[in-house]
Amino acid sequence: MTEASTISLPNRAGLSDGELKAIYETMWEIRFFDEKVDQLFAKGLIHGTTHLAVGQEATAAGSGAVLRKTDWITATHRGHGQTIAKGTNINEMMAELFGRTTGTNNGKGGSMHIADLDTGNLGANGIVGGGFPIATGAALTAKMKKLDRVALAYAGDGSTNEGSFHEAVNLAAIWDLPVVFFIENNQYGMSGSVKKMTRVAHLSERAQAYGIEGITIDGNDLLEVINTTHDAVEKARRGEGPTLIEALTYRWKGHSKSDAKKYRTKEEEEDWRKNRDPIKRAKEAFMEAGIFTEEEAEAIRLAAKQTIEDAVSFAEESPMPVLASMYEDVYAE
Repeated sequence: MTEASTISLPNRAGLSDGELKAIYETMWEIRFFDEKVDQLFAKGLIHGTTHLAVGQEATAAGSGAVLRKTDWITATHRGHGQTIAKGTNINEMMAELFGRTTGTNNGKGGSMHIADLDTGNLGANGIVGGGFPIATGAALTAKMKKLDRVALAYAGDGSTNEGSFHEAVNLAAIWDLPVVFFIENNQYGMSGSVKKMTRVAHLSERAQAYGIEGITIDGNDLLEVINTTHDAVEKARRGEGPTLIEALTYRWKGHSKSDAKKYRTKEEEEDWRKNRDPIKRAKEAFMEAGIFTEEEAEAIRLAAKQTIEDAVSFAEESPMPVLASMYEDVYAE
């Protein structure tokens, strides 16, 4: 039996050892990408603002792995990992942040507005909760045109207090639309604890108000993310309506590059880094299952690191836009 067909770690998505290795590499690519972007901003080589998801790699990599290329996503302002996991070219992503013409959106979208229709990414969104109605609309399209597609809307915990969340979930529920609402609860909406912003114990409980299934999972457990998202996606694909997934995770960095993180303790940060690191946990699970050795895991890590270094070189060598292109890409052709 070849590695491509071997399943040493049972999972409901039926992912093979080779596919799980690829997901592990994706997790490292996501981490290295955001860590590199953090460094580049500090050096003044990238402008604007950015929101990093270091520490949240399992939510993006695990959920993205069970989607088809033809399925749609809407990413958040903290969406680099979600975009990478859906298959967008990393070189073009880095060039986009550099504002170069080789970027995914010709350098005009930047960190918060990367879109890639070729991989089903309907766009990251600088508006909190802005992806909910877009994903719901895409799901309506799939149902009306009888397309075998599912839409997955990524969002943060703070977005569940937005009107767009409640309107989109209600509409998706009453029309049984093929959409999954994936909430990355990283404990803080900007500088406020989710415990101070909502009365419910789990954000997934809000699904009950709309008559759909709501599930809270450990978002730093890669296998749990894969299993739960797979079930929700396939349920939607069968025409059985939406699911609300709340994935509990933690952002190691601040809300944005200017955040001093004075609203949480160093002890709390250290606990999440040391004891709940999603990449470390995935590595331990994979090694225990015999999917790879310590040496093979290190080779995957180094390969991912080189991928990001190559992306930076690609971006730096890419041309800057010319003034005459200022009004291009404003309207549809």
